[in-house]
Amino acid sequence: MATPVHSERVYSEPGDRIVSTDPVEVNRYRGWTRANHWLTAACLILLALSGFALFHPSLYWLTGLFGGGQTTRWIHPFIGVVLVFSFLLLFLQLVRYNIPRREDLVWAERIGDVVAGNEERLPEVGKYNMGQKMIFWSMFWLIVILIVSGIMIWEQFFGGLVTIPTRRMAMLVHSIAAVLMLLTFIIHVFAAIWTRGTLSAMTTGNVSGGWAWRHHRKWLRELAGRQKVDPAE
Repeated sequence: MATPVHSERVYSEPGDRIVSTDPVEVNRYRGWTRANHWLTAACLILLALSGFALFHPSLYWLTGLFGGGQTTRWIHPFIGVVLVFSFLLLFLQLVRYNIPRREDLVWAERIGDVVAGNEERLPEVGKYNMGQKMIFWSMFWLIVILIVSGIMIWEQFFGGLVTIPTRRMAMLVHSIAAVLMLLTFIIHVFAAIWTRGTLSAMTTGNVSGGWAWRHHRKWLRELAGRQKVDPAE
């Protein structure tokens, strides 16, 4: 993939900033970004539970979490609609920072060093590395597939949209995409836990200067270069 050419740096968002120097602390996510992220995560979990309940009779007991089978069948697609709009806000905010760059290809080639924790052998990256960008784009395309196929099988409002054979095919595609989305979500959670300090970024909004320097050095350099750092009060 060719690396896009930009007239300005796009490694950091306008709200990113170094908030203290003793010790160094960096603001990585604003409050509304974190709230939207957790809303998206909650929708994915609820969709997984309600989807499994409708997927196989052995999992039908999960419908008790939503008030029964009919309620589960009714609420599942509406949660999907909330997910689409929630992720759309994240997508519009973060898409320019998730464009693959040359250093991302080098990062991917050295995936063994990523797993081994040999950070010194990895290239400097911006706010997101190649692994995070892959999660971002995987979720984007899977959500697109899920909403399109979901509309085709949403009989309450779109019963006459497609033929029955097409609806059956859409159901298969929807199920496969849902499984892939669940795997992507699990990988995302595992990576966040595995990389110490990542979870605090999405709970408090801040990361330590050491974390930023080790994992996203190019992002930290840009922040330091664009602002005058004020000592912590």
